[in-house]
Amino acid sequence: MSYLWQEFNIKTFPAETLVFRNTEFCPELSDYINIKYDKKNNNINIDKTPKLPIHIIYTGEIVGNIDLNININSDDTNIIMDFKTICKKPAFLNIFIKNTGKNSIFNGKIIIKNHSDLKINITGEHLQSDTCVFVKTKVAAYKNSKNYMTGTAKIEKNILNCDSDISFSCIADEKSVITMQPIQYINSIPKNASHSASIYKPNENQIYYLKTSGLSDKEIKNILENAFLEE
Repeated sequence: MSYLWQEFNIKTFPAETLVFRNTEFCPELSDYINIKYDKKNNNINIDKTPKLPIHIIYTGEIVGNIDLNININSDDTNIIMDFKTICKKPAFLNIFIKNTGKNSIFNGKIIIKNHSDLKINITGEHLQSDTCVFVKTKVAAYKNSKNYMTGTAKIEKNILNCDSDISFSCIADEKSVITMQPIQYINSIPKNASHSASIYKPNENQIYYLKTSGLSDKEIKNILENAFLEE
């Protein structure tokens, strides 16, 4: 797993892992017992409570239609997703998380550098009480890129004490197009249901400080972008 840190700055830890690179599943880099992966439909099913956390890793470049279905059917399961990619051609990323595992937590971090036409749809569905779905998405939207992001949380009737947070944030070129739409279908009182959408803009003090350090405009732009994406 050392190459993930060296090339993509993704930290690894003791876990059952599923690794994808350039949208392709990498069985030689994956190590799992309690996960069932259906390559044909891109379904990830977790039916047994594992002793270790589950770590889903997605790296490289995305293109075309990407569907990723994550079904959490086991109790007391900790799932971490690191999704760090680049988009150079039109892509549609659709991630559907279904949590039926009591006290199970899904915690996802998505980072995408977009140079093209990118659509993101993230759905977190709670079908059992005491479930958590957290997804934080950060996008660097470059010149002339189009960025459409939709996040939907669903908490069904009589499903109690759920925690849901799907958020989007962008650092954007002035000539990019940004659309962000958080949606909630809440039919029971949750423990927490927070959605957010924001655009990050560096302040003048940050830029001035970096300029006085002798950095060029391009270097300053790269530093601020990396600080935003990796914070």
